[in-house]
Amino acid sequence: MSETLTDQYLKTLSLHRIKETYRLEAENAAKTKLSYQDYLQRLLEIEVLSKIERSINRKMQIAGFPQVKRLEEFDFSYQPQINEKLIRELACLNFVEEAKNVLFVGAPGVGKTHLATALGIKAVQARKRVLFFTAEQLTVQLASAEISGNLNRTLDSLSRVDLMIIDELGYLALTKQTAKLFFQLISKRYERSSTIITTNKPFEQWGEVFNDDIVAAAVLDRLLHHCYPFLINGMSFRLKNITKSN
Repeated sequence: MSETLTDQYLKTLSLHRIKETYRLEAENAAKTKLSYQDYLQRLLEIEVLSKIERSINRKMQIAGFPQVKRLEEFDFSYQPQINEKLIRELACLNFVEEAKNVLFVGAPGVGKTHLATALGIKAVQARKRVLFFTAEQLTVQLASAEISGNLNRTLDSLSRVDLMIIDELGYLALTKQTAKLFFQLISKRYERSSTIITTNKPFEQWGEVFNDDIVAAAVLDRLLHHCYPFLINGMSFRLKNITKSN
């Protein structure tokens, strides 16, 4: 089908979804005797929904989730000590609006990363800016920024992210320098943006993680001030899956 003047106008205005659908929608409107105003509203609704979908897809790519883990897939019956009601309330994202933090503490395999990712995906679907890092990835990025002279710019940029997820804090000990950089980031985000952290280390062992008791205490002080901590003591989901396969 040759391109009409209408097609050219829609292309110029970047109304790509309307360009793809307006003929079919016009036929449907004629069959159902839709008014001109309702037909126009339908086209605009299609375009808006398409733009929202593209925006969410871009934000999902930028967020950098290692896997797509949704809250609807989480088996709360296997971890009954987790406050399911509170998790579902957090999924409404008031904690992001209020710049509060969430800490998931527990042994490997208990679902910390799943829950953190699921809340992150909820935030992306609400068109929030989200970034996912492992603690190692984050400290490497901060150290590289310091070496290149871009630390302040990097900290400013990261502090404006609506929700930052820092996964696997404690699996590798930080150096004194990277611990200080981590503290600078948390300080920048304090009462400004929300942070979710997953860790296998109880709070009393964070001095070992940060290689400095004072820095660890300062980081914890800022994270816990406005925070929802979850201490998960359940069985590993990986063991559950192994048991099922046997």
